[in-house]
Amino acid sequence: MDEKPEPQKPAQQSPPPADSPAKLATEIKNVTAVEKQKLLQMSEISLWLDAYDDIFSDFDPRPFSHRSLSQDFLQEAKRASIDKGGETILLQFLIPAKMRVSEHESMIKKRLRDHFKKHYHVLMAEAKRTTVKGVFLTAVGTLLILLASYIYPEANPNFLQRLAFVVLEPSGWFITWVGLENIFHSMGQRKPDIEFYKKMSKCEMQFVSY
Repeated sequence: MDEKPEPQKPAQQSPPPADSPAKLATEIKNVTAVEKQKLLQMSEISLWLDAYDDIFSDFDPRPFSHRSLSQDFLQEAKRASIDKGGETILLQFLIPAKMRVSEHESMIKKRLRDHFKKHYHVLMAEAKRTTVKGVFLTAVGTLLILLASYIYPEANPNFLQRLAFVVLEPSGWFITWVGLENIFHSMGQRKPDIEFYKKMSKCEMQFVSY
């Protein structure tokens, strides 16, 4: 009796080796997707420079690590950042290739980060003090108004009662309005600067040749 040949099993495909082109292509695709997502979350600010000195004050001769920043640079960066809504801002400096020095660029990046973080914390501390002062003044003014209402002159008030009412009522209103102005108006004036330095303290920086 002839034996029937056993059906051949399909050969199993072995996984590609660790350094195979297929696996490398997959890894590159994944990295590219991550970088693309990161770029999408960034809002770019590009500034043209003739030299590194354009970032700093012309009147400050100190090295880049301690030199004051140019007001023109800060105003331009603030103007450009107003409509940037990304989670992270990419601050990109376009500078001639022949002017680039990697050591200077590392120093400048550190100087800019230190400046933005310092001013952000200073503004936040000032905002906190202003808010606390405003709340305190508002509470004192409200208390004076309540006290003036309590001693409101009767039909035949004595002199001291009239005097206390005349002093307490306008004082209470004035102090209350000053307190509310500190809370709302002063904070409103500081908000653009706080938002700017908050964005810039978290920004990414890079220098690009042109």
